Parts: sequence; C-alpha cells; structure tokens
Amino acid sequence: MSLSSACRRAVAVTAGVTALTLGLALPALAHVTINPGSAEQGGFSKVAFRVPNERDDASTTKVEVAFPTDHPLPFVSVKPLPGWEVKVTESKLPKPVTTEYGEITEAVTKITWSGGKIGPGQFQEFEVSMGALPKDTDHLVFPATQTYSGGEVVKWDDEPKADGSEPERPAPVLKLTPASAGGDGHGAASATPAAAPSAAATLTASTVVPVAAAGADSSDGTARLLGGAGLLAGLAGLVVGVLGLRRGNRVS
Repeated sequence: MSLSSACRRAVAVTAGVTALTLGLALPALAHVTINPGSAEQGGFSKVAFRVPNERDDASTTKVEVAFPTDHPLPFVSVKPLPGWEVKVTESKLPKPVTTEYGEITEAVTKITWSGGKIGPGQFQEFEVSMGALPKDTDHLVFPATQTYSGGEVVKWDDEPKADGSEPERPAPVLKLTPASAGGDGHGAASATPAAAPSAAATLTASTVVPVAAAGADSSDGTARLLGGAGLLAGLAGLVVGVLGLRRGNRVS
C-alpha cells in the first residue's frame, strides 16, 4: 500500500468516526428541556421550556407541553411571547387530589404555543410560572410535542430511566429538592402568584412608614415651632413698645 493510499484511508476513517460521534451527540443536545432544572418543594417557580430547532429544512411552528395530573399544580400562569399564540387547557383530573389549598378536581393539563416560528439553528424559550410545587415527589415530568412546518411531529415524552441514563427522546424533567432550612420554598428564581401574598408581606406593607412622609411631618413640625417662637417674640416687642410709650407720656 502506498503512503498516499494509507493517508487517504486514515482521513476517511477519522471522518467516519467524527461523523458517528456527532451523530450520537446531537440528539442528546437538541431535546426540549426545562430551565432551571430544579426547584424547591412547596414553592413557586418560574421556568422556561427551551425548544431548539433541529431540522435544517423546516421550522418549529407549534409546541405543546403536558402538565402532570398525578401532582396537579394549583397556580399556573404564562408569560406572553410576541409572535406566538398561547392556549392554556384546563381539564378534569382522573382523580381528585388533596393539597394544602384544598381538594383539586380540575387543573392545567396542557399549554400550547402556536403561530410563531423557530428557524433552523435557532431556539426559543416559553416561560411559565407555577406552584405550589408538590412536597411528596422528587421530580415532575412535562412531556412535550414539537411540530415542524413540514408536518413532522416529534414527541419528547420518555420518562427518566431508573439507571440514570438518558432515554432516546427524554421529556423535560423538573427536579424537586427539599426546602432550605428556615425557608418556605421560595428561592431566587421563584415567583409567588400576586393573588396569594403571604401574611408577612401584608403585615410589612401595612406597618412600614414611607421615608418621604416621615420627613414631611418632621419639617412641618419644625416650621410650626419656629413660627410660634417668632409670634411670641413679636408680641413681647409690642408689649415693650406700649409700656415705653406710656412712660414717655407720664414724664412729659
């Protein structure tokens, strides 16, 4: 075998190995994920479903995310995304679930974004605020469905494997960790719904005195004190003048 033939064969083998490696790595990098990937149990969290487009000849035009029915979330809200229409589907649960907010018989079971476009080589994030996160499980699974402009539908709905390895088409998974010591499950990335403020927040809002108002009261009291002192000084001067005038009249 000539040296040139050996070089060509080596280059071909290297290219084949590289292509195989990239081919195996791309599916693991391009699946739909949830970010951040973890949150505290019992809290509220704002997350983003990150959807990359993995086709060179088509755009992603619809994304559907299913919500768990065995651990329903009492509060779910969606951040508007320009160019996309969003539909939040609420359904009756197969079985009522008792939570700290009472018994839940209906909950959000799916959110659908459509009308927009994620082009080749691009990704999009779809933000959702949700809670209260359950305390009796260490993760939540959100199966996702990705639809392309050419009609192809890809389901990302494989559950996590027991051995920790990644399945072929993994569903987005939110890991749940115990609330930190002394905390209430509301971390830096959490978002408490506006409709349910805590008692501590209400108490603080009703007892704190605005700095500007306190300053205004102090300045007003000082002005009144100075005004009163000036009035007394004026009256004293008037009395002294009258007495001096009377004495002058007596002497004359």
